[in-house]
Amino acid sequence: MKKILLLVLFTFSLNAQNVIIQTTKGTVSGTFNPKTNIQKFLGIPFAKPPVGELRWKAPVPMESWSGIKEAKAFGPSPMQAKPTPFAFWSSEFLIPESPISEDCLYLNVWAPKSPQGKKAVLVYIYGGGFRSGGAACPIYDGENMAQKDIVFVSINYRVGIFGFLAHPELSAEAAYGSSGNYALLDMIAALKWIKENISVFGGDPNQVTIAGQSAGAFAVNFLCASPLAKGLFQGAIAESGASMLPSPLRPAITKAQAENNGLDWATKLGAKSLADLRALTADAIQEAGGNASPYSDGYVLPLAMPDIYAKGLQNDVPILVGWNSEDRLSSKAAEPEVFKATLEKRFGMRSAEILAAYGPNGSLDLGRDESFGVQVHTWAKTQNLQGKAPVYVYNFNRAVPGYDESTRYGAFHTGEVPYAYANLHTVNRPFEAIDQVLSQKMSSYWVNFTKTGNPNGAGLEVWPTFNSKDQKVQILDKVIETKELPTRKALELLETIN
Repeated sequence: MKKILLLVLFTFSLNAQNVIIQTTKGTVSGTFNPKTNIQKFLGIPFAKPPVGELRWKAPVPMESWSGIKEAKAFGPSPMQAKPTPFAFWSSEFLIPESPISEDCLYLNVWAPKSPQGKKAVLVYIYGGGFRSGGAACPIYDGENMAQKDIVFVSINYRVGIFGFLAHPELSAEAAYGSSGNYALLDMIAALKWIKENISVFGGDPNQVTIAGQSAGAFAVNFLCASPLAKGLFQGAIAESGASMLPSPLRPAITKAQAENNGLDWATKLGAKSLADLRALTADAIQEAGGNASPYSDGYVLPLAMPDIYAKGLQNDVPILVGWNSEDRLSSKAAEPEVFKATLEKRFGMRSAEILAAYGPNGSLDLGRDESFGVQVHTWAKTQNLQGKAPVYVYNFNRAVPGYDESTRYGAFHTGEVPYAYANLHTVNRPFEAIDQVLSQKMSSYWVNFTKTGNPNGAGLEVWPTFNSKDQKVQILDKVIETKELPTRKALELLETIN
């Protein structure tokens, strides 16, 4: 590939400074903040808009453009329901109400302006249950992380039925003979763009770490298992998510089941063909509802997740993984008698073991462990036993401060993200001095791992590697300390049942 020439041009308008960079497809204009020494480029397209005939197809590379494309505002978030605060998640944890569009394949770059060497790159993948989310969410801002001498990138991907519809006609038209998992292909396309272009922003294309939370963490796990992502990253961070075992949140399905689900969905819409489906407006599809999610399609994921690792086919990179003490998808526990009856129905003869492990009021903790804890724990153990790269595991247990009982949810799902990415300033909470200290240390762990594959560094409590025998994890709380995994026995019980 011909050498990419770097063109940097500054223009001054009042206090604003523009910076222009030449990518493989064309010139983009971003902004430079002299106070932070950070260049920012928002809304760079990394693939053609997945609309019309490109709806439900693998992403297609952008064509070159002439002139200068402004990259000073986030691109549209993917099609989804209107973002509305609910449960634990206030507006800071949600994307802006607009723009939301099928035309959503954009990424964002924050980079230090430095002539010395290439910087390690952290690529962030948002959560949202694969049904919602977007890179424009305030807690994903990359400026403070870039000030720690890395390049920070956030990417968009398709969600919901737009990102995962499987259908026999879609499989038939695809050269690879499968369908669905378009969202994962979007992520891979973004990583390929980064591989080709990040050096002109000062990044090192050979020192890329992918990171994500919730659905983003599931995605990181899938990318670690996908042969299509081989060589595109050298480290992985996953917060509250993996898909190593079937679970109520993410059941295992076959290709045939996924395609049949797609057929049923299309029938309910009255669509008799793929052409009918592509003729519908994006709003009509969104209003129709429906859900689809990642699955082992034989292409992006050639085998079931456990089999990929059992055969040593995963991308064997260092991983930093963990979950939160209140990593729950509900805030209300089941009544003891209801919980007991539910366990008996689900687990039969083994329900007594589960009840003994979690107690009569343990429905929320069981939900946490089934959805997140046991998945991440299994991934950590599997990588330790079957891979060569090191594993680092954490439990985030800091109860995020709230103003009253209606805003106090403990270490809730997503609560760690503003800490890990040095973005407490984006969240309206009564943070204390200890929260600022914890955020500074967590973000330094994350940055160190991005640079070297090891979170340890000067001024930080030592974080040992995880191994399946003694299972030491880093407790991230008011006090940072190393302990044996607190929920180890319950998780190992769940693993035997799955």
